[in-house]
Amino acid sequence: MRTEFDIVIIGSGAGGSPIAYELARAGKSVLILEKGPLFRPQDDPPGAPSDYKRDELFATGPEKRLTIDVGNRGSSIFSSHIEPDLNDEPHIYREPGGNDYATIEGYTAQAVGGGTQLYGAVSLRFTEADLQLKSFNESRTLKADPNGEVKREARDWPINYSDLEPFYCKAEKLVGINGQQAGQEKPFSQFDTYQKPLAPNPVSQFAAAGMEVKGMKSYRTPLAVITEDHASSGRRIPRDADGTATPEVAKTGFVNRYGCPLGLKSNTYVALLRPLMNDTDVGDNFELRANCVVTHFTQQNGKVDRVHYLDPSGTPREVSGKIVVVACSAIESVRLLLLSGEHDASFAERLHQGSIGGSIVGKYFLTHAFGGAEGNVPGVFDKSLSLDSDYATDFCALPEFLDEHGLWAGAAIYNNTSDQALPISMGRTHRSQDLDTIWNSFVNESDIRGDGFLNWLHGNFQRGLSVSFMANQVPMRSNRIELHPRVTDKWGRRVAYILKGWHEHDQHLMNVMAEQCRDILEKGGVAVEGHGHVGNDARARIANHILGGMRFGTDPSDSALNPNCRAWQFDNLYVTDGSFMPTSGGANPTLTIQANSFRVASHLINDGVV
Repeated sequence: MRTEFDIVIIGSGAGGSPIAYELARAGKSVLILEKGPLFRPQDDPPGAPSDYKRDELFATGPEKRLTIDVGNRGSSIFSSHIEPDLNDEPHIYREPGGNDYATIEGYTAQAVGGGTQLYGAVSLRFTEADLQLKSFNESRTLKADPNGEVKREARDWPINYSDLEPFYCKAEKLVGINGQQAGQEKPFSQFDTYQKPLAPNPVSQFAAAGMEVKGMKSYRTPLAVITEDHASSGRRIPRDADGTATPEVAKTGFVNRYGCPLGLKSNTYVALLRPLMNDTDVGDNFELRANCVVTHFTQQNGKVDRVHYLDPSGTPREVSGKIVVVACSAIESVRLLLLSGEHDASFAERLHQGSIGGSIVGKYFLTHAFGGAEGNVPGVFDKSLSLDSDYATDFCALPEFLDEHGLWAGAAIYNNTSDQALPISMGRTHRSQDLDTIWNSFVNESDIRGDGFLNWLHGNFQRGLSVSFMANQVPMRSNRIELHPRVTDKWGRRVAYILKGWHEHDQHLMNVMAEQCRDILEKGGVAVEGHGHVGNDARARIANHILGGMRFGTDPSDSALNPNCRAWQFDNLYVTDGSFMPTSGGANPTLTIQANSFRVASHLINDGVV
């Protein structure tokens, strides 16, 4: 097996695959090490069955019991073949009361393509202000910030929107995204970055109407699902017997949070990596090794000299790269770097150098301030024939709105068209409190069975509609990722320990945005059943938008990475998943992670780094 490469990348999702795509096509030798398996769609090879099944139980294996000595020991747990067994490799979250709980939250997916295999594919750009929140707020009056922490902790990104914008365009084209530019409050330098959106599901008309009544300019939500043939990846829309393209086959509730057997959802495998593997000009420049667990790095004189990993048989192996890129997702990337410090004292010394007030590694961990509203629409609609979202608005990111409510940052709002579109998924998520308590309704509501279940379906199935918001969380040093002092994984390595809470301004921001979501539904004619957010209920501890912990910046004493996402104290170590973000942005992060990864790839090539 080859052991020396120009680039070694750990992780095949949004942060790693764009770099592999660009560098391999530039003639560099590239290796991706991916912890999870490779699942192929049904055209890979043509005529073969897909490794992904349109199965409502995809995300839930058989019930098990948690055996780890933490606060929820003995709880029922479920696992899938793309997430670790919670007994084998949990994330440990410290509850506000001080108890430790094991959780699957923070894992997007362990598979080639990472979280892009299972996400709902909402692919929004951040606004210009999202990248400049320190400057934006310097002269503004904010609410719910009695100690001035928001302004003190806010950080500008070391790049501007104009620096990132060409790479947004590149990502939108190469990944394959459908949507609408008109109506967005973000500038576009190119006007052909989206494919044409499909017709919206009729249930979404209520959300669109509510946005219009409130004076909110709306647009068709950008989604990473192809609706036309996609030349760069070689993907084609299915045809009927006379050769007519049938893009509507993409509209199924199974695309949202399930693997796509048809390859129409633009995960990084079908959009970027498979084209590399099939490109004869790339040849042996690119190699993907799945089911390989990277355990640690070692370094010599500021260069990572060895990447140590376990191959699919569990045999220890090592490789080297002129450049090493970490893109495991924020929690696991920070964990890998901290574990490397435990193996190599010189690595730890360099990793933690330079920061004022102690090491910044793992600090300023971020998720999103998010929530929304839900209710039942008048009438019944076939929500299973839909993509994840139809309409979005940037209204709540406008300066006038932010000034009116004293908010430091805005939010994107969009409707969830396919949310709970399938009957069994409705049952298993009804009243669930987090990602670990699916099937909760059947435990706590014994009347949802027999005729009670049928009556419940008649009252709710194909009638539910929700509207969600995504907003910036205030960065706080106390929100952090560490290694747990005593819980280890099945390989004997300390697991990630997440300590996180909400700032007072986060609560204010989420209250305002949840009320906006409620108003959209009410003004659209929906009977609202509830509205809220993650700050005032237990719906999610961490969820899956995991960001920060290795933020980039211009000052080594205040950031872990330089503006090109290289670790300050290392010559060849880069981190390009969501952990690079100093603020979490007012939208879903995947597209921005991809765009930044393309930007870093451009730096590596054009600045002669490798």
